[in-house]
Amino acid sequence: MEKIKKLKKILIREKLDGYLIPKNDEFFGEYIPEYNDRLNFISGFTGSYGLALILRSKNYLFVDGRYTLQANNQSGRNFKVITMPEKMPSDIFKGKRLSIGFDPNLFTEKSLMIFFGKNIKNFKPIFRNLIDEIWKRKITKNNNKFYLLPNKAVSQKYHLKINKILKYLKDNNSDYLFITASENNAWLLNIRGKDTKYAPIPYCYILIDKNKNIKFFCDLKKISSSIRRKFKMIKFFELKECSKALLEIKNKKFIIDFNSCSYFFKTIINENNKILKLKDPIYFLKAIKGNQEIQNIKKAHIYDGVALTKYLFWLKKNFHRKNINEISASQKLFKLRKRNKKFKFLSFPTISGTGPNGAIIHYKATKKTNRKLKKGDIYLVDSGAQYEFGTTDVTRTISLENSNKRIKNIFTRVLKGHIAVANFKIKKNTSGSEIDKRARKFLKQIGLNYAHGTGHGVGYFLNVHEGPQAISKNNKISLKKGMVVSNEPGYYEKDNFGIRIENLVYVKDKRKGMTFENLTMAPIEKDLIIKENLSKDEKKWLNNYHQTVFKNLIKSMNNIESSELKKACSAI
Repeated sequence: MEKIKKLKKILIREKLDGYLIPKNDEFFGEYIPEYNDRLNFISGFTGSYGLALILRSKNYLFVDGRYTLQANNQSGRNFKVITMPEKMPSDIFKGKRLSIGFDPNLFTEKSLMIFFGKNIKNFKPIFRNLIDEIWKRKITKNNNKFYLLPNKAVSQKYHLKINKILKYLKDNNSDYLFITASENNAWLLNIRGKDTKYAPIPYCYILIDKNKNIKFFCDLKKISSSIRRKFKMIKFFELKECSKALLEIKNKKFIIDFNSCSYFFKTIINENNKILKLKDPIYFLKAIKGNQEIQNIKKAHIYDGVALTKYLFWLKKNFHRKNINEISASQKLFKLRKRNKKFKFLSFPTISGTGPNGAIIHYKATKKTNRKLKKGDIYLVDSGAQYEFGTTDVTRTISLENSNKRIKNIFTRVLKGHIAVANFKIKKNTSGSEIDKRARKFLKQIGLNYAHGTGHGVGYFLNVHEGPQAISKNNKISLKKGMVVSNEPGYYEKDNFGIRIENLVYVKDKRKGMTFENLTMAPIEKDLIIKENLSKDEKKWLNNYHQTVFKNLIKSMNNIESSELKKACSAI
C-alpha cells in the first residue's frame, strides 16, 4: 500500500524502527469522527478497537476476539492480524531493542504498559502525528453547542455531584481532580453535546480543586449562554489552554483518570506534582443510576421495543417476497425508530448479518459484503438507539425458516445461558466474573464458547459501553443497585452462522435481595427453541418475560401486528 510506503520513508527520516497507530483520538472515546480515524486510514480496519504497529519490515494489527475475522477480511492482505490477549504486542519485542515512535496525545501510559510492558523505555514520543503528514484529510468539525439536561431527566443536580467530588478530594488528601473522560464531565454537570456520532458527548476537560475552583476546557464556540448563566462559578477556556494551566500548578497532589489522561498530560502533571494512585471516582458514581433515570430508561426501552418488534414482524413476513438484504434491512429498522419523536440517533452502528456474516461479531455490512436474506438462513441484528434520556442495545437472532436441529440446539443453549444470567441471585460482593461462568455453562457442555464478555455496562443517554461494571471473565467490580448491564451470550461459527440474544437489565433491590430486572422489550425467537430442552423454571422465565413484553407493546401495534405479538409472546 502506498500509504504504508510513505509512512516507512518517514520512519527512516526520523530514525525510528516503527510507529504506533491507535483507534482512538485525544479524547479516548469508543467512537470517533471519521477525520480522526487514523487506524482506518492506514489499515482499512473499521472496528472500534485495535492497534497498528508499523515496522520497517512488517506490519501488525492487534485486535481482540470480537474483531479477528473482520480484521483479517479488511486488513489481512497488508497486516499480520494478531488476537489479544492470546498474543500481545510485547511479544513482538522479545530479544529486540527497537525505537518506536508514538503520538503522546493518543496514548495513556497505562495503555502503553498493557501493550508493551518494559519495552516502552525505548519508545519515543513524537509531538506531531506522523499519519497526519501523509493523510490529506478534511476536518469537518461541528459547532453544535453543549446543552443542559432538564431536571426531570436526572436523579441528582450538578451541585450535589460536585460536592461528592470535593468530599473525595478531602477524604484522600488531594488538591486536584483532572477529569479527562468527556462522558464523566457530561455526567458531572448534567450536560450533553454532539461531538460524536453515536453518543451525546461534549468534548471537554475539567480541572477541579479542593476549594471548588473549576476550569472547563473546550471549543468555546460550543458554550451556550444558558450554560454560562447556569455555571457562573466555572471558568471556561479553549482546549489549547489546558496544558498551560497544568504547567502553572506546582507541588500539589493530583488524581487523574489513568484510562483517559494522555501520556502528554500525565507527563506535564508529573513534572512538578505528585499523582496519587487513585481512580477518577466518577466512573463508579455514574454507573449507579438513580430512580428517575431508571424510570426514563424504561420508557426508552418501550419506545425501542415497539420499533424493533414491528421490524421483526415485517422481516419474517417479507424476507422471501422482497429483495431484502442486510443494508436495506437495517435501513428499515432505522426508519421505524425514527418515527418516534424521542429518537435522537443510533447508539452504535447496526450489526445486520445473515448466514456467515452473522458469525462476524462486530460485522458491518458494506456494498461488497452485503448479502440477501434468504430462506434457511438465520439472521442476527444487534442495534441500539439514543432516545431523550435513554440508551438502548439489543440483539435478536431470527429464523428465516431455518430447520437445522444443530442450530436450534445451540440457540437453546445460548438462551439457557441468557436465562441463567437473568435469574442470577446477586449478593453483596457478586461480580460480573461469577455470572459470566454461569452464562457459558450450557455451551461448554458440548464443547462450545464465545470470544467476548457476556455483558457490558451501559450509560444513561451516554455511551452504550460503560464501566467499571461488566459481566466478563476478569471483571471483579461488585454489582450495585442501579447499575445497568447487557446480558448477551452467543455463539459464532466461522463461514456459517452467528447467534446472540441480548437484553439490557438493571440491578434491582428487592426484599429477598438484589436481582436483575429486564429493560429490553422485544420477543425472543421461539422458532429456534427446542422446548423440551428447557427446564420448567426456564420456561417460566421465558413466559413471564413475554407476558411483560406483550403488556408494554400491545397498545402501539396495529391489528395485524397485535395478532403477531400475541403469537410471539404466547406461552411455550
